[in-house]
Amino acid sequence: MLPRSIYNEEQLLFKQSVKEIVAKEIIPFNAQWEKDKQVSRESWLKMGEAGLLCLQVPEEYGGMGITEFRYNAIVSEEIALSGCAGPAISYPLHSDIVTPYILDFGSTFLKEKYLPKMVTGEYISAVAMTEPAAGSDLQGMRATAVDQGDFYLVNGSKTFITNGYIADIYVVALKTDSSLGAKGISLFLMESTMPGFTKGKPFEKAGLHAQDTCELFFEDVKVPKENLIGELGKGFSYLMKELAQERLVVGLGAIGAAESVLAVTIQYCKDRIAFGKSISELQNTRFKLAEMATKVSVGRAYADRCVELHCEKKLDSAMASAAKLYLSEIQCEVADECVQLHGGYGYIWEYQAARAWADARVQRIYAGTNEIMKELIARSLLA
Repeated sequence: MLPRSIYNEEQLLFKQSVKEIVAKEIIPFNAQWEKDKQVSRESWLKMGEAGLLCLQVPEEYGGMGITEFRYNAIVSEEIALSGCAGPAISYPLHSDIVTPYILDFGSTFLKEKYLPKMVTGEYISAVAMTEPAAGSDLQGMRATAVDQGDFYLVNGSKTFITNGYIADIYVVALKTDSSLGAKGISLFLMESTMPGFTKGKPFEKAGLHAQDTCELFFEDVKVPKENLIGELGKGFSYLMKELAQERLVVGLGAIGAAESVLAVTIQYCKDRIAFGKSISELQNTRFKLAEMATKVSVGRAYADRCVELHCEKKLDSAMASAAKLYLSEIQCEVADECVQLHGGYGYIWEYQAARAWADARVQRIYAGTNEIMKELIARSLLA
């Protein structure tokens, strides 16, 4: 298929080292993590020790100071290619979605207190935006933070929080002025140990079994004033600025997962004998594989170009929304076809095709539903 030119020699060496770490520290343990419903804390510490968490954090806060996003993309890509969907969501969320809020908008106090332990994996992070009555419509959130002079008093709940159960710290979107709509939303850094902060049991999800998702509840939680991220009332604008990278990260995971399940399906078709010959010799099989390979190749080319634009700070909201929309749709289509080509075995959890199919479906929902992505793209076309 199409050759890639996105990575230079140094980045390709880094890619190989990440592949080796994933093979040693993630793949052998993923089956147990799926039973445990979360990636182990030991793995987080090993990823931190390997320098694969929060690459962009400056050296003064314990990081490597790698601001070239291609390196972050490599980490996401290699974990996704492993077929281990839980880790492929958990680690990039921590490094590429949560970390930027603190790094880009947080005070020196917040950076000094939290970033070093996020780099090492001692602190696991999550972002809490969605509520039971406010999903893609962030302006509809109801959880509040009321100024009490020395602290903010937080009440309300959040749901569908990725890394929610295992996390230690959370970037939480809250209403600080309910009369101002989007301008009344602010972001706070909250710790799971704060009195009044409780977690629900991890959800029993259809897929992503190694990635914990749960509800969060806040009952008169006292959040120190210094835990406000950025300026009061700027939370919605901060969310909008960071959502482009979040949607790109989801897209990168999607295309990596599609490539991974396609690769194992091609091998399965070569090995599987039916009607006295390999099913790879059947025209329907060959055509299906050709169609999927073409879609994946086009998707990878689009993903690579989006990464290049993001590195040049030219990736806008519509482009990122298109990446999330297109690549997650490819992932779901490919996973479904791969199940079909596996026959009955495609419905058995032991086979990657079954897991990939179950894991793929939510990609069209979180980080903004694909229907919302279409609306955002349409707005850019009709502006």
